[in-house]
Amino acid sequence: MIKFFAAVIIILAAFVTFIYPLANSIKQGLDLQGGTHIVLEAVDTPEAPVTDDSLNRAVSIVERRINEMGLTEPIVQKEGARRIIVELPGEKNPEKAIETIGKTAVLEFKDESGTTRMTGNDLKTAKEQIDQGKKNVVAIEFTDEGAKKFADLTASNVGRKIGIYLDGAPLTEPVVNEPITGGKAVIIGSKTLEDAKNLAILLRSGALPVKLQVMEVRTIGPSLGQDSKVKSEKAFAIGIVLIMIFLIIIYRMSGVVANIALLVYVLILLSILKYLDATLTLPGIAGVILSMGFAVDANILIFERFKEEVLIGKSLRTSMEAGFKRAFNTILDANVSVMIAAIVLIVMGSGTVKGFAVNLALGIIVSMFTAIIVSRSLLTWFINTGLITNPWFYGLNRKVPEHMKNKGGHK
Repeated sequence: MIKFFAAVIIILAAFVTFIYPLANSIKQGLDLQGGTHIVLEAVDTPEAPVTDDSLNRAVSIVERRINEMGLTEPIVQKEGARRIIVELPGEKNPEKAIETIGKTAVLEFKDESGTTRMTGNDLKTAKEQIDQGKKNVVAIEFTDEGAKKFADLTASNVGRKIGIYLDGAPLTEPVVNEPITGGKAVIIGSKTLEDAKNLAILLRSGALPVKLQVMEVRTIGPSLGQDSKVKSEKAFAIGIVLIMIFLIIIYRMSGVVANIALLVYVLILLSILKYLDATLTLPGIAGVILSMGFAVDANILIFERFKEEVLIGKSLRTSMEAGFKRAFNTILDANVSVMIAAIVLIVMGSGTVKGFAVNLALGIIVSMFTAIIVSRSLLTWFINTGLITNPWFYGLNRKVPEHMKNKGGHK
């Protein structure tokens, strides 16, 4: 008796305590909070054909640039063989972001003859600042090897211009007055400090290995995202309540046990999503709700087998054990079939389709655990209390067998 009621109290207390913090801590996609969705496509050029390695490096550089821009919880992921998906939650003016993340950013230092003497690979770091003349500049520092190259470049070009180019366009063409040996320099020409900051970000992150072309820009307003969030939360709550009412009406005490197991299911699934740092979207919520249906279906199969065992003359305890054993293979086969479909969607799909499939797959795994372990343990402990021995309270609607009337469900 102590086991059952202690477990129920712990589960209810954990659910009340952690459900809201867990739900609010999971990252939300653009369709729930608004923001900007950008699709970039890598384009072949004679100098830089698109390869899997170059696209992976481009993803890393784009992600680094976005992180340095200070945008909140961005999502950058590869899609297919050439595309990069960028999601910027809360970003309403994507023009500046697109200009920064999509620029190839090939930095070159050229002499008056047009010969490239140094590149961005020779840079160690870059930082925007305001100099003593109140000008917006980018202070750059070279690597040890780059410092030597820059010293040689300036020493051999005293009295001449050195051109600093970004993606072939001149940034500045200063005249060298004397050799610069300190391994540091400044790039002038930025109209605002924000422009200097964006240039510094490009230089720090390095040049993109391939050319990226913007294919799609979609902005979702915060009001639309909030409306979707409210509706999805309402649908989730209504779904759980209706399922719980159905289980209690049809299966009575067994339904109560299934409802408690359902609370465990929700807590475990949200905890996994939090641990994986997953981003919840509307399709992802659909996957969660669908997997809840599988969790309930598993309990229904078990309870129906349980009732069948009672009707052939077995005690409650024996019927419960036999019901779980008989239902296990059916539950396993059904869940494996759905898991195969989910894995195919994860491997072959992308974007929201993959998010839906991942949540569905995780939900199926958790539902197996709650049905086979949690429901079974709780129901076993409750039957062992001997508080209720009438099979009607476990969902049996037919005539109660005589042996159950006489022996109270214990053998």
